[in-house]
Amino acid sequence: MTKQIISTESAPAAIGPYSQAVQTGNLVFLSGQIPLDPATMEVVEGGFEAQADQVFRNLKAVCEAAGGSLDQLVKVNLFLTDLSNFAVVNTLMEQYFTQPYPARAAVGVKELPKGVLFEAEGVLALS
Repeated sequence: MTKQIISTESAPAAIGPYSQAVQTGNLVFLSGQIPLDPATMEVVEGGFEAQADQVFRNLKAVCEAAGGSLDQLVKVNLFLTDLSNFAVVNTLMEQYFTQPYPARAAVGVKELPKGVLFEAEGVLALS
């Protein structure tokens, strides 16, 4: 098995011992993205919707660095500290993704790194 590290300055740098994404074959495994502005490495302001929007922008940047797009994500895992924000996530996903949508899991969690409200990760299948 060979693995290639995917990295881009258009998404936040890793804040621990991990890569933004790892490719093996035609699959790319994207690490969890939190709502950090890649230029400042600070959490974006504006509440849940602003944070979720930044997360999807970060995922998009990593997908593009791998030579793909959000529409090639086959699986997305979402982590929310408050599941009442689930409708906001659905609305944003309709803006960022087109049908057929990826498989998805949504999990309510007690807390996330840096006190953020949302995190997402996924698996990209390249052509």
